[in-house]
Amino acid sequence: MDRDKTEVKDKRNGNLNLRFWIQAAVIAAVYAVLTMVLAPLSYGLMQVRVSEALTVLPCLTPAAIPGLFIGCLIANTLTGNLIDIIFGSLASLMAALASYKLRKIPQLVPLPPVVFNAVIIGAVLHYAYGVGAPLWSCMLWVGAGQLLACYVLGYPLLKYLKKRENIFRL
Repeated sequence: MDRDKTEVKDKRNGNLNLRFWIQAAVIAAVYAVLTMVLAPLSYGLMQVRVSEALTVLPCLTPAAIPGLFIGCLIANTLTGNLIDIIFGSLASLMAALASYKLRKIPQLVPLPPVVFNAVIIGAVLHYAYGVGAPLWSCMLWVGAGQLLACYVLGYPLLKYLKKRENIFRL
């Protein structure tokens, strides 16, 4: 009898694990596709990655953490620049982890992607790409684009999805 309960529990954990990775894969795919389809907006000094609106998803599911990281990694890999691949993807990972930690305060969930990307991507643009603008200016431009993506698009998306958060249940 105890063995039957254990088998049921193991099957449930396996299903939860599978659902987690399916959610992560879907988030990664949507992030990468949005970034590439909207590439003219996604790269440069004043970049508004519409895909960054998805950075609110760690508030709803922990599967968004690897999903956002992998999606950003894929999108940045397609640019072919190793610095972008490493630092951009790490910025997304750190932002997703911080957003997850802030999930109890929904108004702050979009803030980590704004801050991490403004600082890290702003520095990458200034130092690695040699953008002819001061460091603070690069950070402000990236931060402005992130504010648009994360708060103007992402926060309303979060409010909408929170009403339907059962779709993210693991």
